[in-house]
Amino acid sequence: MAQKVRIIPATINRATSAPIAAQAKRKVAGYARVSTELEEQQSSYEAQVSYYTEYIQGRDDWEFVKVYTDEGISATSTKHREGFQQMVADALAGRIDLIVTKSVSRFARNTVDSLSTIRELKEHGTEVYFEKENIWTFDSKGELLLTIMSSLAQEESRSISENVRWGQRKKISDGKFSLNYKHFLGYDKGSDGGLVINEAQAEVVRRIYGDFLAGMSPYAIARKLTEDGIPSPAGKPRWNDLTIKRVLSNETYMGDKLLQKTYSNDFLDKTRRKNEGQVPQVYVEGCHEAIIPARTFRRVQEEIERRKNCHASGGTIFSAKIFCGDCGQMYGPKVWHSKDARYRRTVWQCNSKWGGHRCKTSHLTEEEIQQGFIKAVNKLLAIRQEVIANLREVQAELGGTEDLEAEIARLDNERTVTGKLLQELIDQNARVAQDQTDYQQRSDEMFARFEAAEKALAEAQKSLRQKERHNE
Repeated sequence: MAQKVRIIPATINRATSAPIAAQAKRKVAGYARVSTELEEQQSSYEAQVSYYTEYIQGRDDWEFVKVYTDEGISATSTKHREGFQQMVADALAGRIDLIVTKSVSRFARNTVDSLSTIRELKEHGTEVYFEKENIWTFDSKGELLLTIMSSLAQEESRSISENVRWGQRKKISDGKFSLNYKHFLGYDKGSDGGLVINEAQAEVVRRIYGDFLAGMSPYAIARKLTEDGIPSPAGKPRWNDLTIKRVLSNETYMGDKLLQKTYSNDFLDKTRRKNEGQVPQVYVEGCHEAIIPARTFRRVQEEIERRKNCHASGGTIFSAKIFCGDCGQMYGPKVWHSKDARYRRTVWQCNSKWGGHRCKTSHLTEEEIQQGFIKAVNKLLAIRQEVIANLREVQAELGGTEDLEAEIARLDNERTVTGKLLQELIDQNARVAQDQTDYQQRSDEMFARFEAAEKALAEAQKSLRQKERHNE
């Protein structure tokens, strides 16, 4: 007998689970995005919104939901695109059946984000239509085409990112830079684009440096500035110790600038990371007018290091200056009876009194410390001429800096020359094919020379600062 084959047509849409014969309108939304806030992009953004509103409303079989938008945001990640995230959330909640957008690159330039989002939408019955490429994601060829187009869009984004990074590196190598003036204390942007001192803010910077050298801690300085009603660099009424530490450690205030302190490792991630040698840095000396003298800035850095090593907290002129005669640890202030105002008092004790050593030295009151200081000063004043003469002899013997300055100049020249040769070697390897074993050996030798010169230079500069400090 001859076989009879009869096709039973589908009655349910696989993607939407809706009856195929149903005449219900599809709920349609548009998505528009521009990656910058420039004026010409603004007109493109408005044109996209207007176009998709009219386009969707012009179809009788479509029901307009809304046009979701992201303005001035890159497409390399969906993390910070609030309009995109809201659109996906509404689609997963069943409020959208179809999303219409201009192109794959408008939707996402990250292949992983694009495909994962499309698949998630597809599982919940939402289709996406890319008008420029004419791709419907429910189509059997849709995902293959989408994968290809998303990869091309990602590579385009990579190319743009590399061009931007090249321009930034060129700007840095030329010693050019800019500041976030709205959050930077002490400087304004001049008419020529350079840094101009804001005298009112500069006085606050000088006060911070002066208070720190007088013995105050960053926390105490922040509290005093807050109490005096001085706004922070961000314009807020409260200061914190981290802001003070940033001001104290920023070389910009002595007229120099270290460029490329942070770097972005991945054009998709865009997360800024601290540069600990991963990419070249540029140090520009004397590029603008200083608020803090270089010698004062260096003294502050030494004091920061000293307090870090001895775990001291500043509060008075005696902070980080009193040491135990028994174990050599530092004395610090302690509050007794802190909850009872009648008996509350501050005393100074050895910081290792409650540690493993259990130092047995007695505590000191503020009055005892002051009296001891005055007594010691009076003894020195009684023999001041002899002390001054002895100090001058020592200074003449040990305080000469000519040899150190000459050595620093030599090492600085060695570092600069070696750095340029190393960069030329890297650039040549990028342009010309050569034996990589030989290249690696030469680059390792050159880098070792550069590191040795840099290390020796840092030691020589440290010795010079110590001598200058002792000579003051």
